[in-house]
Amino acid sequence: MIDLRIDETQLARTVQRARERNIIIPTFEQMKNPALIPDKIKENLRGVGLWEIDSRNLFRITWKNEPRERGGGFNGVNYVELPSTLTGVPARIIALVGKWFPTGSHKVGATFGCLVPRLVTGQFDPTYQKAVWPSTGNYCRGGAYDASLLACESIAILPEGMSQERFDWLSKVAGEVIATPGTESNVKEIFDKTWELRETREDVVVFNQFDEFGNHLWHYEVTGHAMEQVLEQELGPRDVYQGVVLTSGSSGTLGCGDYMKEIFPTSKVAASEALQCPTLLRNGFGAHRIEGIGDKHVPWIHNLRNTDMVMAIDDEACMSLVRLFNEPAGRAHLVQQGVPEELVDNLDLLGISSIANVLSSIKFAKWYELGEEDVVLTVFTDSMELYGSRLKELHEEHGEYSETDAEVDYERYLLGTTIDYVQELRYWDAKQIHNLKYFTWIEQQAKDLDELNAQWNDRDYWSDVHNQVDEIDALIEAFNERTGLLNEG
Repeated sequence: MIDLRIDETQLARTVQRARERNIIIPTFEQMKNPALIPDKIKENLRGVGLWEIDSRNLFRITWKNEPRERGGGFNGVNYVELPSTLTGVPARIIALVGKWFPTGSHKVGATFGCLVPRLVTGQFDPTYQKAVWPSTGNYCRGGAYDASLLACESIAILPEGMSQERFDWLSKVAGEVIATPGTESNVKEIFDKTWELRETREDVVVFNQFDEFGNHLWHYEVTGHAMEQVLEQELGPRDVYQGVVLTSGSSGTLGCGDYMKEIFPTSKVAASEALQCPTLLRNGFGAHRIEGIGDKHVPWIHNLRNTDMVMAIDDEACMSLVRLFNEPAGRAHLVQQGVPEELVDNLDLLGISSIANVLSSIKFAKWYELGEEDVVLTVFTDSMELYGSRLKELHEEHGEYSETDAEVDYERYLLGTTIDYVQELRYWDAKQIHNLKYFTWIEQQAKDLDELNAQWNDRDYWSDVHNQVDEIDALIEAFNERTGLLNEG
């Protein structure tokens, strides 16, 4: 459960800070349905860039932003359907597009879900406390951004081996940036640094994406509803929604699978990771290049009760497709294979983990032998806008990308996707993965053993978290009422 107890003394200071900085906080309901956003706020946004540090951009934490870099309004859910000429399977693979969030990634939603409940209850006081965002990349970017919009100081923690774009951007937004040893899967080092901060500084509050249920809840409520609306538009009379397939980093995005199973009880949730670090699939470990996923542990907020499949994707496939999708020779080859040119021109909508999501969806479709009337959902978490340095590195390491390179990568990594490294989870398979939480969260991170058991045994455990949305929205509305800003002209 998310702690929603009120600290009135700190809340009073937080309300005053919000009033001074002209901060109005959106509700979950408004993020799902931007039509409910007050007209004066929509008018304010006409002069605001999507990435600007402007508190009104809190209202752009939604899947429904008009895809413009500046001054955009709201429309339907941003999504793309991938044709079989690209995927090599007849099934319909549809992906929600994360580029059109502030910071270019949906992680601003996850960080909102973690930070705002503590702000509107007074559990976090921005007048003297600093928000600590441990992450492998986009989460600490989203956290630092949201904190800035909400007039909070922040500390970003991420591995030193992450993309240079992350560090360059954080240096301008976060109050402090701490680089820990290692790369993508070195999360233990991040956790160790957060403990050091807790023990040596009195003014820090840690928002750990791997154990904060606000992360799970935001995706359950906002991403889940967005997926439902896409299906309302796209499902024909004979089409069948089969499941959602997502790579797992913090497991937050997998929360949408809980929502989708409530609407479509026979649908499946598949969790994917890097083959070089197959923790879910093989209890394995290692380093990999799919930034944003696969962190050598099972997150506290991963609902294994609702996970039907785990699989692993070779990071070499992802990096090869980065070139196929973004190099001129690669794009030309895709057009020759019948991929619509309009889609090819927009393949930079896929960052590295987005490509992993597509490959995972293809595996899912091949495993179940899905046909033309079957629909699979996934997410483009971010875009190549955040990985330009990686593309440059690939070019420098391997040289020019030729027509032959493109033909090989297309045949091998798209049409040639196989169903190896896939496991359907039976009861004890899923519980075995759930039990791995013990070694990270009980032994290392001081979580409660009874709660670990409740996550598996208590049928109401996850639904109790989901049912907190209305209470959080009521607290947000009460907070805005106390600032008085919505009533001002």
